[in-house]
Amino acid sequence: MRDGLQCYCRPCAAEYHQQRQIAKGKNVRPRVEAPVGHKCCRRCKEIKPHSEWDRNKRASGGLSTRCKPCRAVESRAHHLKRSYGMTEADRDEMVAEQGGICLIYKKRPAIHVDHCHTTGKVRGVLCFNCNTAIGKLGDDPDTARRVVSYLEGNLWNPTLVAQGVYRQPS
Repeated sequence: MRDGLQCYCRPCAAEYHQQRQIAKGKNVRPRVEAPVGHKCCRRCKEIKPHSEWDRNKRASGGLSTRCKPCRAVESRAHHLKRSYGMTEADRDEMVAEQGGICLIYKKRPAIHVDHCHTTGKVRGVLCFNCNTAIGKLGDDPDTARRVVSYLEGNLWNPTLVAQGVYRQPS
Protein backbone atom coordinates (compact mmCIF):
# COMPACT_ATOMS: atom_id res chain seq x y z
CA MET A 1 0.00 0.00 0.00
CA ARG A 2 1.01 3.65 -0.24
CA ASP A 3 1.57 3.92 3.49
CA GLY A 4 4.07 1.00 3.36
CA LEU A 5 1.82 -1.44 5.21
CA GLN A 6 0.24 -4.64 3.94
CA CYS A 7 -3.49 -5.17 3.75
CA TYR A 8 -3.23 -8.38 5.74
CA CYS A 9 -1.13 -9.55 8.66
CA ARG A 10 1.89 -11.76 7.88
CA PRO A 11 0.27 -15.11 8.78
CA CYS A 12 -2.82 -14.33 6.67
CA ALA A 13 -0.68 -13.13 3.73
CA ALA A 14 1.46 -16.28 3.96
CA GLU A 15 -1.62 -18.50 4.02
CA TYR A 16 -3.08 -16.67 0.99
CA HIS A 17 0.23 -17.04 -0.89
CA GLN A 18 0.36 -20.78 -0.18
CA GLN A 19 -3.20 -21.25 -1.39
CA ARG A 20 -2.41 -19.43 -4.63
CA GLN A 21 0.70 -21.56 -5.22
CA ILE A 22 -1.28 -24.77 -4.64
CA ALA A 23 -3.99 -23.55 -7.04
CA LYS A 24 -1.28 -23.02 -9.69
CA GLY A 25 -0.16 -26.64 -9.19
CA LYS A 26 3.19 -25.76 -7.65
CA ASN A 27 4.82 -27.88 -4.98
CA VAL A 28 4.48 -26.12 -1.63
CA ARG A 29 6.19 -27.50 1.44
CA PRO A 30 3.89 -27.72 4.45
CA ARG A 31 4.36 -25.32 7.34
CA VAL A 32 5.70 -26.90 10.49
CA GLU A 33 5.00 -25.14 13.75
CA ALA A 34 7.97 -25.33 16.11
CA PRO A 35 8.17 -24.14 19.71
CA VAL A 36 9.94 -20.88 20.51
CA GLY A 37 13.73 -21.29 20.24
CA HIS A 38 13.39 -24.25 17.87
CA LYS A 39 13.22 -24.72 14.11
CA CYS A 40 12.37 -27.55 11.69
CA CYS A 41 15.12 -28.71 9.30
CA ARG A 42 14.04 -28.90 5.65
CA ARG A 43 16.25 -31.92 4.99
CA CYS A 44 15.82 -34.26 7.98
CA LYS A 45 12.40 -32.85 9.00
CA GLU A 46 13.43 -32.81 12.70
CA ILE A 47 12.65 -29.95 15.08
CA LYS A 48 15.89 -28.85 16.76
CA PRO A 49 16.95 -26.00 19.09
CA HIS A 50 18.56 -22.90 17.59
CA SER A 51 21.96 -23.99 18.96
CA GLU A 52 22.07 -26.72 16.26
CA TRP A 53 21.79 -24.22 13.40
CA ASP A 54 24.33 -22.05 11.58
CA ARG A 55 23.73 -18.31 11.40
CA ASN A 56 22.61 -16.78 8.10
CA LYS A 57 22.32 -13.00 8.04
CA ARG A 58 20.34 -12.98 4.79
CA ALA A 59 17.60 -15.32 6.05
CA SER A 60 14.52 -13.74 7.60
CA GLY A 61 14.92 -15.72 10.83
CA GLY A 62 18.69 -15.27 10.92
CA LEU A 63 19.31 -19.03 10.74
CA SER A 64 20.16 -21.46 7.95
CA THR A 65 17.45 -23.58 6.30
CA ARG A 66 19.19 -26.86 7.26
CA CYS A 67 20.66 -27.97 10.61
CA LYS A 68 24.43 -28.30 11.12
CA PRO A 69 24.60 -32.10 10.65
CA CYS A 70 22.57 -31.96 7.41
CA ARG A 71 24.72 -29.10 6.07
CA ALA A 72 27.88 -31.10 6.86
CA VAL A 73 26.59 -34.13 4.91
CA GLU A 74 25.62 -31.97 1.94
CA SER A 75 28.95 -30.11 2.05
CA ARG A 76 30.94 -33.37 1.90
CA ALA A 77 28.87 -34.63 -1.02
CA HIS A 78 29.18 -31.29 -2.84
CA HIS A 79 32.97 -31.23 -2.26
CA LEU A 80 33.41 -34.71 -3.78
CA LYS A 81 31.28 -33.80 -6.80
CA ARG A 82 32.93 -30.40 -7.34
CA SER A 83 36.54 -31.47 -6.74
CA TYR A 84 36.69 -35.00 -8.15
CA GLY A 85 33.48 -35.46 -10.17
CA MET A 86 32.41 -38.41 -8.03
CA THR A 87 29.60 -39.22 -5.65
CA GLU A 88 29.83 -40.64 -2.14
CA ALA A 89 28.73 -44.00 -3.57
CA ASP A 90 31.68 -43.93 -6.00
CA ARG A 91 34.08 -43.19 -3.13
CA ASP A 92 32.55 -45.92 -0.97
CA GLU A 93 32.93 -48.37 -3.86
CA MET A 94 36.63 -47.49 -4.15
CA VAL A 95 37.08 -47.98 -0.41
CA ALA A 96 35.36 -51.38 -0.62
CA GLU A 97 37.64 -52.44 -3.50
CA GLN A 98 40.65 -51.57 -1.29
CA GLY A 99 39.30 -53.58 1.61
CA GLY A 100 38.57 -50.41 3.58
CA ILE A 101 42.22 -49.69 4.37
CA CYS A 102 44.83 -47.23 3.12
CA LEU A 103 46.72 -48.50 0.05
CA ILE A 104 50.05 -47.24 1.41
CA TYR A 105 49.95 -47.64 5.19
CA LYS A 106 47.81 -50.84 5.14
CA LYS A 107 46.64 -50.32 8.76
CA ARG A 108 44.49 -47.19 8.91
CA PRO A 109 41.04 -46.80 7.35
CA ALA A 110 40.91 -45.13 3.94
CA ILE A 111 38.86 -41.95 4.09
CA HIS A 112 40.55 -39.24 1.97
CA VAL A 113 40.44 -39.18 -1.83
CA ASP A 114 43.91 -38.91 -3.39
CA HIS A 115 44.29 -37.27 -6.79
CA CYS A 116 47.00 -35.99 -9.12
CA HIS A 117 47.28 -32.21 -8.79
CA THR A 118 48.27 -31.72 -12.43
CA THR A 119 45.73 -33.94 -14.21
CA GLY A 120 43.05 -34.05 -11.50
CA LYS A 121 42.72 -37.84 -11.94
CA VAL A 122 41.69 -39.76 -8.82
CA ARG A 123 44.32 -42.36 -7.84
CA GLY A 124 42.71 -43.97 -4.81
CA VAL A 125 41.52 -43.45 -1.25
CA LEU A 126 44.15 -43.09 1.49
CA CYS A 127 44.39 -42.32 5.19
CA PHE A 128 44.88 -38.68 6.17
CA ASN A 129 48.61 -38.98 6.89
CA CYS A 130 49.51 -40.69 3.60
CA ASN A 131 47.37 -38.32 1.55
CA THR A 132 48.93 -35.30 3.25
CA ALA A 133 52.47 -36.69 2.87
CA ILE A 134 52.02 -37.16 -0.88
CA GLY A 135 50.69 -33.61 -1.16
CA LYS A 136 53.60 -32.20 0.87
CA LEU A 137 56.05 -34.02 -1.42
CA GLY A 138 54.44 -32.21 -4.34
CA ASP A 139 53.34 -35.44 -6.10
CA ASP A 140 57.00 -35.86 -7.15
CA PRO A 141 58.20 -39.50 -7.43
CA ASP A 142 61.89 -38.45 -7.28
CA THR A 143 61.32 -36.72 -3.95
CA ALA A 144 59.49 -39.81 -2.69
CA ARG A 145 62.44 -42.01 -3.74
CA ARG A 146 64.83 -39.75 -1.83
CA VAL A 147 62.58 -40.03 1.22
CA VAL A 148 62.65 -43.83 0.97
CA SER A 149 66.43 -43.78 0.54
CA TYR A 150 66.75 -41.54 3.59
CA LEU A 151 64.52 -43.80 5.67
CA GLU A 152 66.54 -46.86 4.64
CA GLY A 153 69.72 -45.16 5.83
CA ASN A 154 71.24 -44.37 2.46
CA LEU A 155 72.02 -40.73 3.02
CA TRP A 156 72.51 -38.55 0.01
CA ASN A 157 75.07 -35.97 1.08
CA PRO A 158 76.31 -34.20 -2.01
CA THR A 159 79.48 -32.09 -1.99
CA LEU A 160 79.33 -28.61 -3.41
CA VAL A 161 81.84 -28.38 -6.29
CA ALA A 162 80.76 -25.00 -7.67
CA GLN A 163 77.76 -22.78 -7.23
CA GLY A 164 74.72 -24.96 -8.07
CA VAL A 165 76.91 -27.98 -8.97
CA TYR A 166 76.95 -30.97 -6.63
CA ARG A 167 78.92 -34.23 -6.70
CA GLN A 168 77.53 -37.37 -5.14
CA PRO A 169 79.80 -39.33 -2.82
CA SER A 170 80.91 -42.70 -4.19
